[in-house]
Amino acid sequence: MTDTRDLKDTVFLPKTDFPMKAGLPQKEPAILAKWQAADLYARLREARAGREKFILHDGPPYANGDMHIGHALNHILKDMVCRTQTLLGKDAPYVPGWDCHGLPIEWKVEEQYRKKKLNKDEVPVKEFRAECRAYAQHWVDVQREQVKRLGVLGNWDKPYLTMDPEAEGTIVAELLKFAESGQLYRGAKPVMWSPVEKTALAEAEVEYEDITSTQIDVAFEIVESPIPELVGAHAVIWTTTPWTIPVNQALAFNPKIDAEHFEASYCVSTANDGRRYLLSRALVSAFSARSGLELKEEMLISTEALAGTVARHPMHHLGGFFARPRPFLPGDFVTTDSGTGLVHMAPDHGEDDFDLCKAHGLEPQFAVEGDGRYRADWAWLGGEGSVINPKFNAPDGPICTALREAGALLAASADYKHSYPHSWRSKAKVIYRCTPQWFVPMDRALTHLPAKTPAEKGWENEGGAIDPADEGRCASPTLREAAMAAIADTRFVPDKGRNRIGSMVEGRPDWVLSRQRAWGVPITLFVNRKTGQYLNDPAVNARIVAAVKAEGVDAWEAARAQEYLGSDYRAEDYEQVFDILDVWFDSGCTHVFTLESGRWPELSWPADLYLEGSDQHRGWFQSSLLQSCGTRGRAPYDAVLTHGFTMDQKGMKMSKSVGNTVDPLKVMETNGADIIRLWALSVDFTEDHRIGDEILKGVADQYRKLRNTFRYLLGALDGFGEEERVGEGDMPELELYILHRLAELDAQLKTAVNDFDFNAYVRALTEFAQDDLSAFFFDIRKDCLYCDIGPAEPLGTMKRRAYRSVLDTLFHALVRYAAPVLVFTAEEVWGTRYPDAGSVHLLEWPTANPAWLDSALAVKWAATREARAAITEAIEPLRRDKVVGSSLAAAVTMAEVAGVSAEELTEIAIVASVDYAGADVSVSPSTHHKCGRCWRHLPDVAEEAALCGRCETVLGDA
Repeated sequence: MTDTRDLKDTVFLPKTDFPMKAGLPQKEPAILAKWQAADLYARLREARAGREKFILHDGPPYANGDMHIGHALNHILKDMVCRTQTLLGKDAPYVPGWDCHGLPIEWKVEEQYRKKKLNKDEVPVKEFRAECRAYAQHWVDVQREQVKRLGVLGNWDKPYLTMDPEAEGTIVAELLKFAESGQLYRGAKPVMWSPVEKTALAEAEVEYEDITSTQIDVAFEIVESPIPELVGAHAVIWTTTPWTIPVNQALAFNPKIDAEHFEASYCVSTANDGRRYLLSRALVSAFSARSGLELKEEMLISTEALAGTVARHPMHHLGGFFARPRPFLPGDFVTTDSGTGLVHMAPDHGEDDFDLCKAHGLEPQFAVEGDGRYRADWAWLGGEGSVINPKFNAPDGPICTALREAGALLAASADYKHSYPHSWRSKAKVIYRCTPQWFVPMDRALTHLPAKTPAEKGWENEGGAIDPADEGRCASPTLREAAMAAIADTRFVPDKGRNRIGSMVEGRPDWVLSRQRAWGVPITLFVNRKTGQYLNDPAVNARIVAAVKAEGVDAWEAARAQEYLGSDYRAEDYEQVFDILDVWFDSGCTHVFTLESGRWPELSWPADLYLEGSDQHRGWFQSSLLQSCGTRGRAPYDAVLTHGFTMDQKGMKMSKSVGNTVDPLKVMETNGADIIRLWALSVDFTEDHRIGDEILKGVADQYRKLRNTFRYLLGALDGFGEEERVGEGDMPELELYILHRLAELDAQLKTAVNDFDFNAYVRALTEFAQDDLSAFFFDIRKDCLYCDIGPAEPLGTMKRRAYRSVLDTLFHALVRYAAPVLVFTAEEVWGTRYPDAGSVHLLEWPTANPAWLDSALAVKWAATREARAAITEAIEPLRRDKVVGSSLAAAVTMAEVAGVSAEELTEIAIVASVDYAGADVSVSPSTHHKCGRCWRHLPDVAEEAALCGRCETVLGDA
């Protein structure tokens, strides 16, 4: 008989104030303000006091410009590390910091001067530095608020800044440790130099771009040779840097080219212009094509025989430097891959050139000034330049014109395409330029560090004995050896980072520390004017360090030289050095004035982790490594995690000029920070990855599914209390299976945290929420949740109580798992259920009972889920054709599923009935009537809209 009662009110309907629409851009700032008012960071430190520490040391971003998407990714990853380690119960503080010195800021302040038609050099240096400091502080303040908006939790009220006087003093102290241990020397070597910025550049400040250069072939007349036939012939050299010809001092050949192999031998050929030319036989045809000269081979020359040959410079008629003989020097680096097989040597402007010429007594001339012009007294092109100007080097430019007039220019064309180094700031071409600089040697023994035994160096033979020749080599390690050993001892994620930084350290030249700038930490040395040696007096050094720590870098001024030297030395006997330290040395010292200084008691040395982009293998990772190995004998970190670069959604490099950049500030305005966080933690950040509107739409959809999972949990748990909870012994198999899956998820997430595999972390969490819960567990149990409660069952049936008990367990686990990822949403979820319980971020990792793991249950339910999926697939055509309205009206016939009764599978598949009576799954409309309350089609429903037995039981007499 049809029940006339209003059955809608008898069904439990989930109820929650947690909205489906997130409204993150509006809600997140209020949550941030709440955290700030509660001083959440300090409360976390109190809560984790005395626990095992996990120290992530923040690599300092540069205080210059708004946060971009790369900054956002980087800081979100760091926040994820600290939050997951904190969730595990560790004390994982985060002290942010900024790099404040160096060329980019100096360049920006100079730009402001240029707009006002002012010259930086005419401004008092303290005034200029004050403007640089103010510029840096402005961007520190801007970036700080932008990164905080991402939900990054840290000691924002007390960040570290490299321009703090105490930090500057510490950097000076670390420099002087290198000085006191004999690890500094002043030398003249070619270094990367920017004529535009008028300073030396670090390797990390250089990027390579494809350009088109002028290539020229130049004839050097041979005036002396052990081979008489060579005298009067012209040696041919080829170069793509015509501007180096005015500084040429020698010619190089390869003594290892075997004369018997004709394709690699040198030859003298007579050309149609009547002159004879010496070049590699293998490159004659290429030279002919460039020059238009037809060459007829005259004789082959043995490579060894070229030793002792001397040529003269094409501009020898200018006298002086240009009249000196140009010797032929043996150089293994010369190849016959291109050019002419002979290379002109300019020791001022090339590393190979410098080393080879120095070995033969030829010293650099310092002809090119810092701005790229030849010095005024240089006999050829004095006062002219800049040497990086394409017009200056062009076939019709002053260099080629002079060579042509001298009869030495054999070929010239502005069509040579190749990769060339540029300053990544000014984007201008850089040059190798020999200047006096301060260096840290890579291969000098660090005598202040303990020596290693032959066994520690791995020199024992198979029998354990030591080769006597190795006994004398048991000295302290060199900086290169110490750094390579530290690399071997460091964990790299991904591991390919080890090879990357290792190959760089293994082959890197000595570390150039000096820069010719104004804004930075000075190289605080006094050099004896007679001996050329720097003063190494701990008392003098202590006075310098104390002054800089108290007053900052402005304390290093000429007027105070005698104050620092004290009564033991006379200021007039010493040159006070005013070069500025490479900014990478500054950042390489950050571990000292943050982790070691005691200013941040929550920190300790060494760091457990450094985390930056993969470009920092040649930047901060390496400078920190070298600085720490040079003073402490080990790396300042135990592990290094690197991420790739963010590309647009087509995989193209982002560029403002192209218009394909993604601004995280705008994304937060429209989508919220949690969407950016979910994107950053969902991509494989260890490789280059993508972002764009379509990708963010997909992330937003992923977010909505997670949000709806929490919304369902909150609604389904409405009114849940401890009196309703049941133990696992009273739970159905489905609930036990979900606990098994939760235990598996827990293990997956812990592994992901340990591996810093956040892509796997987010994927496992979202797949569990969507596949195991929303599309499976919640779907099956919604009937139980809605209908297994009534006046006769005020707490619900045991099945319903078990379900809600597991939902409560899931809620407490999932809100914690999600908290490091969706920091704002998790706080909103937690506060919705527990408005007076404090922040979700103070909680610790949930407890997953290992006893929940049940492999046999997992096998059974895997088969059951397959059967359920097969039934759902079979029903879909009937739903589409409106044969059945929903799966509840479907009667299923199929093969038996082992261990699962037809009645159980009926509930699991949410169908009217299952009959184990066939081989394949078949579906037809059920003949049973539909219960007016639970809408299930059941045999005990007497007529349409009447109640089934279950509904009658829970309702009782109500």
